[in-house]
Amino acid sequence: MLVMSFDRSDLARLRFAISPLVELHRSLRALDDPGAQALHLPWIVATRERVADLDLELLRALAPPRVYTPDFIHPPPTTPLADLDDELGEMLATPPEDVRRELRRAYRHGLPELLEPFLDDPAAAVGGLAELLRRYWRRALAPHWDRLRSLLEGDVLYRARRLADSGADGLFADMHPELSFADGELRVEKPFEATIALGGRGLVCVPSAFAWPLLVAITEPPWQPTLIYPARGVGALWEPDQVAQPAALRALLGERRAAVLRALGAPRSTSELGHDLDVSPGSVSQHLSVLRAAGLVAGHRVGRNVLYVRTPLGDQLAGRD
Repeated sequence: MLVMSFDRSDLARLRFAISPLVELHRSLRALDDPGAQALHLPWIVATRERVADLDLELLRALAPPRVYTPDFIHPPPTTPLADLDDELGEMLATPPEDVRRELRRAYRHGLPELLEPFLDDPAAAVGGLAELLRRYWRRALAPHWDRLRSLLEGDVLYRARRLADSGADGLFADMHPELSFADGELRVEKPFEATIALGGRGLVCVPSAFAWPLLVAITEPPWQPTLIYPARGVGALWEPDQVAQPAALRALLGERRAAVLRALGAPRSTSELGHDLDVSPGSVSQHLSVLRAAGLVAGHRVGRNVLYVRTPLGDQLAGRD
């Protein structure tokens, strides 16, 4: 059992973030073990051929299927909506001694020959790793990132509401079956015993599509304590988009406004809606203003972006996606 002990300042520093690097590393496990990640089969089938000529053994060696994986390969995100370059910059800035220490901890009985450059010249080895990650990202995840990001942003929005409405008790109540929160302690079912006092560092909660069904914790210094958990709705992630609009809805709202409402089954920004629907941002903003005034959509700020999503009344009118 892993126990994370909160004080009042830790609850104030509890935050949510999306991590492209977490998705990248977890996605490789789905490629390697489709039987355990069956809900990602549509992505696996589409991706295996695209990455067939990439040598991914280095990535596999850096994420051994053990209790501990080196944390420098996906540092806890420092902003709510980090992009890949931001996170690679954090990885590249890892002090060499931290790289060496984490690898030695992951491989207590001897480092594979493939990873020896990370001990000899960590800066050069991490630089080469960054280039490999970029190549894998472009082929495996960049084509699907809009869909993945929408799922993750939707989870962040839901969790923020839970925290505001019910506090930490409500936030963690339905995050994962292996989690429980009571009396200022977050208990995580793990095959080891450890108690971590957060001590004012707070906790980063990172939703993930490819972590499903696992729960991953980062607790080792110098990183901020982090919890990586399966995002809500991941089971429907790869279902075909539903683009058909009922004739009655189009007649009521007009074709463009109905399209905007139908597109908000998952949170979207104005620019994303404009891109997806081939409509100017100004036009999208006008439609959103009308839909919002009618109580059919709501806007919520996440980081620097405002994300729009249907209200329950909007769901009833549009039909749930």
